[in-house]
Amino acid sequence: MPREIHLTDVRGLVGEEIGVSKWFTVDQTMIDRFAQATEDHQFIHTDPVRAAAETPFGGTIAHGFLSLSLLSAMNFDCVPRVLEQTMGINYGFEKVRFMTPVKCGARVRGRFRMADARFRGAGMLMVTYDVTVEIENERKPALTANWMTIIQFDPKDRPEDA
Repeated sequence: MPREIHLTDVRGLVGEEIGVSKWFTVDQTMIDRFAQATEDHQFIHTDPVRAAAETPFGGTIAHGFLSLSLLSAMNFDCVPRVLEQTMGINYGFEKVRFMTPVKCGARVRGRFRMADARFRGAGMLMVTYDVTVEIENERKPALTANWMTIIQFDPKDRPEDA
């Protein structure tokens, strides 16, 4: 997949896998910083000794929302940039499922399939991705999501057939 595509090419990618990100390591520092930012200090995330003793995980695990928040970095890493794009905006999620906890020290990556692309208004394209966040050496993914984003562009760049 090319690193950059034109706006006219986006709808032709619907149904295609358009990117697989690099691996991201979820270490205790990342987990602790997320706990600090969100004020979610539950011991299963922030206390390795207690989490090892009192949970079935063998240690701490990442917050589900931390795993979800990595989608932006994963997207930036592997999804082709639309050359005419002036900015991108999160629109939301239709569905998110947290399937497997991400253990401290695990590596995760995102797999993106373009599920839909629709022009909205003069200078907006809504793109929906079916995303899977995989955990290295795990059978089940960390999460699956149906993620909607808006690509904003100059209205003069809108394709004639849109």
